[in-house]
Amino acid sequence: MSTGTVRGMDHVGITVSDIEEATRFFSEAFGAEVIYDSVSPSDDDVKGEETESILNLFPGTRITTVRMMKLQHGPGLELFEMQGPEQHQPVRPSDYGIQHFAVYVDDINEAIGLFERAGGKMFTSPQPLMFPTEAGDNNFFCYGRTPWGSVIELISLPSRLPYEESTSLRRWKP
Repeated sequence: MSTGTVRGMDHVGITVSDIEEATRFFSEAFGAEVIYDSVSPSDDDVKGEETESILNLFPGTRITTVRMMKLQHGPGLELFEMQGPEQHQPVRPSDYGIQHFAVYVDDINEAIGLFERAGGKMFTSPQPLMFPTEAGDNNFFCYGRTPWGSVIELISLPSRLPYEESTSLRRWKP
C-alpha cells in the first residue's frame, strides 16, 4: 500500500447506552462538540437485515441515534446508541479487541478533575509511564471508566521519550 493512501485516523466509534449522557460526558470531560446527528430516533431507515449485515449486528438490533462529535485535536468520536436483544458490557483491557483509546492532555490532574466531574471514574491517580521507551519527567498516564463502562486513558508526554534516540519515527502529538 502506498504511504500516500493512508492519511490518519478519522474517528473512533463507541456504542453507548444513552446518547445524551455520553454527549454530556464527552462535552464536560474533553470539551467535545456535536458536529451532526447521522441518525435520530425518528429515523427508521437504519434497521433491518441489510444494516445488520453491513455492520455485523446481532439480529434484531436497532440503531436509534448516531452522533458525530469533535475534539479540539485528533479523530472524531462517532457515538452509536443501539437497542438489541443481545448486548454485553464493554471489554476489559485484558480482553481481545479494541479495549481503550487515549486522550492526550496537557494537565493530567485538571483532565482527571473534568473526567470525574463529568461522571467518569479513574482507576488510579496519574502514574509514570510503565515502559522504559516512554519514561521521562512528568510523562504520566491513568485509565478510567466512562459512565457507560468504556475505558479511556489520559496521557501526557511533555518530556522527550527514550525511544526517540533509536528511530526517526515519532508518535503523534497535538
